[in-house]
Amino acid sequence: MSCGFLSSHFVVPSPPLPNSMVHGCSGAGEGGMSLLGCDDRIVSAIGVVNSSLLSTGLPHTTFRSNRLRRRWWDGSKMNSKRDGIAAPRAAPAPFLAAAGQTAATKRDHRRGDCDLEIFKAAREKFTQEISFRNKDKDISIVKALLYVAAEDEAFMAYNRDIDASSIVSERRDVVLPIEDHSELDSLESISLAGKNISGWLDELDCIAKEVEAQLVSRDIGCHLGEVLEAVNAVLFESRGFRRFPVLVDSKFSYLHSVLSSGCGSAIMLSIIYIEVCQRLGVTIVGSRFGEDFLIWPQTGNPEELFKVSSGHSLFAIVNGSCVEDPKSKASDLNSKSLLGLEIATNRDIIGIALANLIRLHWKRASKANHGLMLTSPLRSVHIGYEQSSKIDNLKVPLLRPQELRLALMAAERLLTLQPHNWTLRRDHGMLLYYNRRYGEAVQELSICMAFAPEEEVEVLEPFVEKLHLLRLETSWKSIGQASKQAVP
Repeated sequence: MSCGFLSSHFVVPSPPLPNSMVHGCSGAGEGGMSLLGCDDRIVSAIGVVNSSLLSTGLPHTTFRSNRLRRRWWDGSKMNSKRDGIAAPRAAPAPFLAAAGQTAATKRDHRRGDCDLEIFKAAREKFTQEISFRNKDKDISIVKALLYVAAEDEAFMAYNRDIDASSIVSERRDVVLPIEDHSELDSLESISLAGKNISGWLDELDCIAKEVEAQLVSRDIGCHLGEVLEAVNAVLFESRGFRRFPVLVDSKFSYLHSVLSSGCGSAIMLSIIYIEVCQRLGVTIVGSRFGEDFLIWPQTGNPEELFKVSSGHSLFAIVNGSCVEDPKSKASDLNSKSLLGLEIATNRDIIGIALANLIRLHWKRASKANHGLMLTSPLRSVHIGYEQSSKIDNLKVPLLRPQELRLALMAAERLLTLQPHNWTLRRDHGMLLYYNRRYGEAVQELSICMAFAPEEEVEVLEPFVEKLHLLRLETSWKSIGQASKQAVP
């Protein structure tokens, strides 16, 4: 964004911006988002203008009048003291209100700074956890997904604080409840549905201990089938966990929310099952199969998994009714076809959970645009490219900004896991486009074209060309809007 404050017609500096306008400014920092303060280029431009005014030698009428006003005010106060006239009691009220408003603004800034620190720390912890320097077996799926939840929660908390600050700035008579952020000074202190990250790790330990108690009370040995039945009894009977195949609520796709509510997607329940069994010394592996994620105990003899005992096989005990339903593709699996499935790594499982978050938040962001897909603009531009060179068909539809940003954040994390996935990079570029970060979208989609198949490049190329023109048009409009702020 360029600034038009350097116009030669600028003579008198603009008055200071109100706090509400200052908070409303946004730059383009790392990741395309500056969450606090104005664009540094605007601030520097204003500084250049002020310094140039002082060096021009022009008459400073405005500044002299300000000094006269101060002298008159000081004189009036001296005269009132000398004559014994009491100052009106109501006069200080605006200053007290402004002071209170300033204090509230400073408090909101501290809250916002805290949220941003947690936001950054959560992303750093996630990146460290899934780093390719770590062996896959050493990656904690639970920690990685809790860092994801902490980052998203910090982002939403920041938005709530900004909204509250805006309400206070707009209406001085509004009193909002003050949230205590004094203890939220680190990533470990952030509350996720009433517990911090360590608390949710302890919750999984508690579930494993409940399973152990079940085995002891029944005087059951360590036979694999009996252990799995005990896990099922605790998870699906005692705690009442339920699977929701349709993603309609964000709580079904965040690990802490699933542990808290007992409702979750298939991948989330599979992760909980894997983690509980791991604490019991039973290794569970899994694989994506169509729209399902199937899990089973690791064994050197797959035929044992499909032997029916007490009416169910081990494979059915772990996966539930989906593998016994004749309408399900999973019902056709046997020991031989199971060997053909690719075992998901810890990184793969985290990636599936993140892909679900992208779909969920995109679905919620585009709720008002039924049927809108991430790649919809690509097809429309490709079809009409020969007919028109206008860029009107690149107008971004109205989307929910917070949900759109959460989808973008999930895509950024997934791209860290799969940097060479061209389809993911394409989707990330499209999310940047919908976020109106056109320059970054052009860059990301251009990189995607270097790895994409030739037929996809033919679809992407005209869109990137028009997107580049849209970026230029937007930058010129920004310059024009900034120039109007200059006083002739």
